Amino acid sequence: MKYTLFILMLFGLFSCKKEDVESEPIEGLQVITSLNQINAELESGVSMVFFHASWCSVCQAQRPAVSEVALDPELSEVFFGEVEYEDHPDIVDAHNIEGFPTIIIYSEGAEIQRFTGGGNTFELVNQLYKLQLFPILSEVLNNGTPYLGTSAGSNICGISMMNTNDMPIVYPPSFLTLGIIPFNINAHYIDPIEDSKHMGETRETRIKEYHFFNNTSVLGLREGSWLEVIDNVITLKGKSSAKWFEKDKTPVDISSNSIIK
Repeated sequence: MKYTLFILMLFGLFSCKKEDVESEPIEGLQVITSLNQINAELESGVSMVFFHASWCSVCQAQRPAVSEVALDPELSEVFFGEVEYEDHPDIVDAHNIEGFPTIIIYSEGAEIQRFTGGGNTFELVNQLYKLQLFPILSEVLNNGTPYLGTSAGSNICGISMMNTNDMPIVYPPSFLTLGIIPFNINAHYIDPIEDSKHMGETRETRIKEYHFFNNTSVLGLREGSWLEVIDNVITLKGKSSAKWFEKDKTPVDISSNSIIK
């Protein structure tokens, strides 16, 4: 099976809440400060521009992974730039940015791909069944088309969507998804907080409840980490470890750059 699959846990859902966070330049990305500059940089070759806001907590979580991609020596011919919304709203408006974070890929100055946020997994799966797109997605991935999915877009890569954190706002025909990877994903995984007064269930508790009735293993992906899948090799990338859950076994941490079984 020859495909490249990048499952990035870089975005939240539809929007970010405002937080007082100072934004420093991202290593590997050139800070864009004017329309003339961005037009000149995008004019030739392949470019990727990261549009973000300093108050966006999800943008902040995404920064390490964006930097790692930009510093990849195999992508040395690609121009990587960043645009800060507060400093340059004119550039953001000119490129029709509707939410943060947004990544746009350009070729010879023309936009060829845009990516913004995640969404609700129940609705995404519902629409994919409604439009009969699961067979098409499987076919193009098996034929080698690269795939990048975040949040809900990564949940659909597993055996099923049953470990999503989303509210069941609609009822899809089935919980089964692409099955490109041989386990399920729990996106935005959060560890139990010691001495927390919160009386609700933790992510770990919910996954254990899932395993009371189901056998499929689950990977808890923390913010800022992702899976790189090339052919049949699945590698955890990013600066965070991940949590691996198997039925009737103690959960274990998996370090970054490890190959997932």
